[in-house]
Amino acid sequence: MELLLGILILAFLLSFVSADFQGDALHALRSSLNASADQLPNWNPNLVSPCTWLNVMCDSSHNVISVTLSSMNLSGSLSPKIGVLKTLSSLVLKGNGITGEIPKELGNLSSLTKLDLENNRLTGEIPSSLGNLKNLQFLTLSENNLTGTVPQSISDLPKLINLLLDSNDLSGQVPNDLFRIPIYDFTGNRLNCGENFPHSCVSNGYDSGSLRKPKVGIIVGGLIILLVFGGLLFFLYKSRQQGCKGEVFVDVAGEVDQKISFGQLKRFAWRELQLATDSFSEKNILGQGGFGKVYKGVFSDNTKVAVKRLTDFESPGGDAAFQREVQMISVAVHRNLLRLIGFCTTPTERLLVYPFMENLSVAYRLRELKPGEPVLDWPTRKRIALGAARGLEYLHEHCNPKIIHRDVKAANVLLDEDFEAVVGDFGLAKLVDVRQTNVTTQVRGTMGHIAPEYLSTGKSSEKTDVFGYGIMLLELVTGQRAIDFSRLEEEDDVLLLDHVKKLENEKKLNAIVDRNLNKNYNIQEVGAMIQVALLCTQASPEVRPAMSEVVRMLEGEGLAERWEEWQHVEVTRRQEYEKQRRFRWGEDSLHNRDAMELSGGR
Repeated sequence: MELLLGILILAFLLSFVSADFQGDALHALRSSLNASADQLPNWNPNLVSPCTWLNVMCDSSHNVISVTLSSMNLSGSLSPKIGVLKTLSSLVLKGNGITGEIPKELGNLSSLTKLDLENNRLTGEIPSSLGNLKNLQFLTLSENNLTGTVPQSISDLPKLINLLLDSNDLSGQVPNDLFRIPIYDFTGNRLNCGENFPHSCVSNGYDSGSLRKPKVGIIVGGLIILLVFGGLLFFLYKSRQQGCKGEVFVDVAGEVDQKISFGQLKRFAWRELQLATDSFSEKNILGQGGFGKVYKGVFSDNTKVAVKRLTDFESPGGDAAFQREVQMISVAVHRNLLRLIGFCTTPTERLLVYPFMENLSVAYRLRELKPGEPVLDWPTRKRIALGAARGLEYLHEHCNPKIIHRDVKAANVLLDEDFEAVVGDFGLAKLVDVRQTNVTTQVRGTMGHIAPEYLSTGKSSEKTDVFGYGIMLLELVTGQRAIDFSRLEEEDDVLLLDHVKKLENEKKLNAIVDRNLNKNYNIQEVGAMIQVALLCTQASPEVRPAMSEVVRMLEGEGLAERWEEWQHVEVTRRQEYEKQRRFRWGEDSLHNRDAMELSGGR
């Protein structure tokens, strides 16, 4: 049974291997952009679906709908193979050093609503095939080296509301129909904006300066006053609410650089965070994942912080949703949860500011230690397990509405100066997904940590967190990764869960424990932690314990009874499987015998 289950799980994992055209197209894009392994670390077509790759978003049917690779120091050119992504609705590659021409194959992206190639080194003409993008609303080709004329076909785009072609080397007559678009900018070219019917080369009220935002005048000033006053009233009302509901923040166009404090949460200026992180220098990167990169920052008063620069915040209307979710996670305060200090929003950026964790993450302490750094001893690992469980229990059972983490793993459990466990990145899956109002919740997480029902249905619950927590316990015990293909070469189990199950069944507990502990552990305590982990990682979410029960079991209450009950269920299940297998074998044998008898002699 275990072998069969392992084969099924491996087959399921291999089904994510990106042999499909989407993975091929994105990998071709990565290659043509000369992206390094550090820039796009998990864009590996031989491992998982592109839906799990950094800065790629998919819908519930695993169709790629968004690719955002902004300001990543990419070079090279654009691969024409990207034109096969018919479900792609947003392609943002601004702020790189991309050269060459815009592929005419981009005109095949029939679902595209946003195309942003601003601030690159693109040359050649704007392809007329872009006139085939009937769903396109936002087209930004500013600050390149494009030549030729503005294609007449673009004026036929029925949904286009924002067209920015400034700061190129375009020439000729601008099609008259393009002046009907609400927002446009043709400045910084050699374009004729109208001979018989002269037009301004930039739409009214649009400032073609570096910030690209509406001019602030008397009307906007009045709106600012109304918004701030209304926000304060709303804040006073919300401050009376209980649970994990709290402050609401109002972002005002033209004032994104102003620091505002509501309670303990601060709005930081973009420039302040830029200086603290040395312009988001690569040398200050603490880690990165599906939500973006994390940078170490140091303010002028020597205060250390961690700045998470979130990705995939390009769509209109995302700011209000973002602030609602920031509000929710900011008031989830617990000693085992990472406290949010503040945030920063600009028209194109979303950043979160947290305290700096001196001892980094559990994953780092288990597998990435530098020479001379101490190994996590067994008492510390026990304390980490209990602390992380208490943090998740708070999110699930003491917040209203409850918060589901959706990516529980050793890399997201941080360690303060006292090696106290601090759960980080909670609420970020919702924080990102909330922008996609027309798409159901997509699967976010890390392969090997994701519960089977979440993979198959895309629906998460607190029990998906329990599964991830169980895998994290196995990481603590073994020091190993959740998926390790080197075990496949040794004819062992790729999945850490299967590997531990087999050794536990064979009563080889000592073979499970991290060798870095040098046998300095209590084998009974190891056995208890493994039992809790296996209870948390049961295939059916209904039978997994709640996090409050996990806390009690780690404290020594009720584990023996729950384990005995589960063992009885496992024995019954195995017996039933063997019975069915024998029945099928006997039935097949009887069928074969009858067939031989009916066929008669030859």
